Amino acid sequence: MTQMMQNPDRATNTYHYGVIARAIALIDNAETPLGLDALAGEMGMSAAHFQRVFSTWAGVSPKRYQQYLTLGHAKSLLRARFTTLEAAHASGLSGTGRLHDLFVRWEAMSPGDFASGGVGLEIDWGWFDSPFGPVLVMGTQKGICGLSLAAETGKQAAMNDLRSRWPAARYRENPAALEEWVRIAFGQGKEGETAPLYLTGAPFQIKVWEALLRLPEGQVTTYGAIAQAIGSPRAVRAVGTAVGRNPIGYLIPCHRVLRKSGGLGGYHWGLPLKRAMLGYESARRDAE
Repeated sequence: MTQMMQNPDRATNTYHYGVIARAIALIDNAETPLGLDALAGEMGMSAAHFQRVFSTWAGVSPKRYQQYLTLGHAKSLLRARFTTLEAAHASGLSGTGRLHDLFVRWEAMSPGDFASGGVGLEIDWGWFDSPFGPVLVMGTQKGICGLSLAAETGKQAAMNDLRSRWPAARYRENPAALEEWVRIAFGQGKEGETAPLYLTGAPFQIKVWEALLRLPEGQVTTYGAIAQAIGSPRAVRAVGTAVGRNPIGYLIPCHRVLRKSGGLGGYHWGLPLKRAMLGYESARRDAE
C-alpha cells in the first residue's frame, strides 16, 4: 500500500500530478498551444476548477506552464541559468537549491560490496506519494539507496529496475523504516535535517552523481560540463551512461542535465516526467 506522507498539501499535490501528467500529454500532442477552456474541456473539468488544480501544483497558470515545457524554455535555461559545476561548488554547498541543501551527507558502497551484487545487504522498501506521483523508495541502515519514479514506467517496472541493481540483497517491505527520510527528502523535515544517501555504483558513476548533487535547484547543466567538472573532459558519453544509471531519481537531480543544444536528452523515468520537473522547478524559482 502506498504510504501517504502526513501533510495535506503533499497529498493534494500527489493527486494534482496525475492531472498535470495528463495535461502535459495533451499539450505534447497538440499542434498549437491549447487555451484554458480547451485544456479544461479535454480534462473533463470546468475552466475555473482546472485552473485551481493546475496552479496549486505548478504555482503558475496553465498558459505560463506551457511556456516552461517548450524546447525554447530549455534553451533559455541554458542561456540564463546554466552554471558550470565548478561554479556551483565554489559557491558553497549551502546554495539556493532546496534539495541540494538537504543532501550533503552520503556514503558510497565499497567496490567489493558493489561487485557482489548486494550479498548480505538488507534493504527495506516502501511505496510513497510525492509531487510527481508514486515513488518506490529503498534504503539500508545507512541511508536511501534507491528511489524510482513510477508515474510513467509503472510500479512493476520500477520495482524490477531497483532490485536488479542489488540482485543478491535481502528485501523487506518496511515503509515505516524509511518514512522519516522520505519526509525530509521531499521538504517536510525540520530546518537543518538531512536525509542520508547510500550511493551504490562504480567509482566513475559515484563521481558523476556527486557532481549532480552540487547543482542547485532551478539551474541546469550539460553532459560536457559534468565531464569537465570531474576532470574527464573527453568522457562525455560515459557521463551520459552514468547519469542514466542514477539509482535515486529526483534527489540526485539528473533531470537537470540537458544536451548542449538545449534538447532534453533522455530520462530513465520518462521524458514527460523530466519536463514536468524542470517546469515545476522553474515555476518555484520564478516565484521567489
